[in-house]
Amino acid sequence: MIVMEFEINIVKKMRSAGEEFNLRSQFTATNRALVLFGPSGSGKTLTLQAIAGLLSPDAGRIAVNGEVLFDATAGVNVPSRRRGIGYVFQDYALFPHRTVRENVAFGLRPCFGRVSRKDARRVDRLLERFGLSKLAKCRPTVLSGGQKQRTAMARALATRPRILLLDEPFSALDQPLRLCMREELSRVLETFGIPMIMVTHDADDIAMVAETLVTYYNGKVVEIRHFLREDTDAKQRWVTDYLCRMKGEPHGYKDADDPSCNVGRPGYHGFASAGAVCH
Repeated sequence: MIVMEFEINIVKKMRSAGEEFNLRSQFTATNRALVLFGPSGSGKTLTLQAIAGLLSPDAGRIAVNGEVLFDATAGVNVPSRRRGIGYVFQDYALFPHRTVRENVAFGLRPCFGRVSRKDARRVDRLLERFGLSKLAKCRPTVLSGGQKQRTAMARALATRPRILLLDEPFSALDQPLRLCMREELSRVLETFGIPMIMVTHDADDIAMVAETLVTYYNGKVVEIRHFLREDTDAKQRWVTDYLCRMKGEPHGYKDADDPSCNVGRPGYHGFASAGAVCH
């Protein structure tokens, strides 16, 4: 799988229903699998949308392998369609009036005309790779959750992107199917040799794919950790500590090294040691 260098340093202020949310996302990573983790509403998806070009930050810079995609100071904002990014939305965002085949081929179609023969063959290969050939003429309304997820994945890969972005791709699936689809994702990433950034608040996703883990809380990056992809034990120990820290701190996230963090100190009734079970 190709290794890529990501450089993110952005600021975005959002207002909705009288509420204000400030995103300050800053990190760098050089690897194949980057996971943005944290509670719902902490800024993970906004960061993903900014990388994809679906959201324009108020300030900052985004670069991939040294290529600047966004720079507020320099006036650079590369259009989404030219960023070479495949995006799998949380709800899959399949077109209900189009067949599975038409959904997969959507990004390959010119504004006017049909998909080329070469691209049509690529669509056929993707349908076969994801086990969708027999469903090619079906519409999304008759698909199962797993079939919708595979259709969205095939569509994201059809344009030969250099990065795959996934926004909580397993959240709509039941637990047994999540396990199967995580394994499928690992195989896809190896087969297509494509790096990815995944948004999740599911600790099991970390254990399966994370090489760099960026943790968000209330619009800010609060922790960055690097792992060997195969070292699931280290990832699970981190998740245990994270959950204990969150439970032990009524005012929110605290790093275990923060001197004001109560975890593991006298009077703390949780468990902070690696591998412990947080009650």
